[in-house]
Amino acid sequence: MDNTGLPHLDVIRLGHRIDRDKRITSHLGLTARALGADSIVVFGDEDPGLIQSLDDVVERFGGSFSASFGKSPIKYLRSFKSGSGKFKPGTVVHLTMYGEDYRETFPKIRRDRPIAFVVGGTKVPGELFSIADYNVSVGNQPHSEVAALAIALNEWHKSVATKGKFFNPQIEILPSERGKSIIERE
Repeated sequence: MDNTGLPHLDVIRLGHRIDRDKRITSHLGLTARALGADSIVVFGDEDPGLIQSLDDVVERFGGSFSASFGKSPIKYLRSFKSGSGKFKPGTVVHLTMYGEDYRETFPKIRRDRPIAFVVGGTKVPGELFSIADYNVSVGNQPHSEVAALAIALNEWHKSVATKGKFFNPQIEILPSERGKSIIERE
């Protein structure tokens, strides 16, 4: 559990391609961090610059979000589900336009175990649909995986304040009706 009272939440990015997905995967990481995930694990082409970019955001804006690359997504998800990793057994939620409506599914998901939200890139392995505990859709039309993740995380954390997750920031943005209100610390 973290300081929000919720279990650890990973975002799993499948099929990252350096030449095509650099910005999308970066935006998935930024969205994951800003909306309360604890980490992102990227599967596909390794790009150290992507990890460094996300680490730099954490350093400047605070928190303990982590980003890393993985080798085998199916093996990782099986380990995540069984609890043979660093956490107790977890729940795998696959975000797909072919899934069941998130508004009906999210209330059924246990909140006392680690969660992995899986978002695809290139063609998702068919095996993922059976490994996932839940195949969930935010809409049944083609849409961006960043949008799907943002909607899913917003709904997942709807009643939880994520403000406390961003401790020790060098830069803090304060809500402002007009203009920019920024606090910079050394």
